[in-house]
Amino acid sequence: MNTRKIGAIIIGIATLIAIGYSIFKINTGKEVGFNEVASIGALLMMFFSAITWGNKEEKDGILPEEELGQKITEKSSKISYFILLFFILVAVAADKLVNGTINVFLLGILGLAMITLPFVEFMVAKKYQ
Repeated sequence: MNTRKIGAIIIGIATLIAIGYSIFKINTGKEVGFNEVASIGALLMMFFSAITWGNKEEKDGILPEEELGQKITEKSSKISYFILLFFILVAVAADKLVNGTINVFLLGILGLAMITLPFVEFMVAKKYQ
């Protein structure tokens, strides 16, 4: 078994432990806070990275610096941007339905998210002109 699979298994187990601990806290009536959510997010991020990208020394998959790896990163970044934008839009609508008002900070994040991609594309295009 190569290093990538061992790392993915270890990170996967750690993620399940963190999720289990959060579920335990919910069942006991304790509040699940920033630390639990951030640790689960970070562990999931590491897990998906470990199962996606190969290792240069072991030559066991796609490398991020290869042309295919860069294309995968570019396409997945754009798709994830639009998914995140959709979730922020849904959160603003849900906040309006639940509370009857719109959270100004959430609305500001929506506006910032809407201009991020075009602005970054503009800056990158300027670099090549």
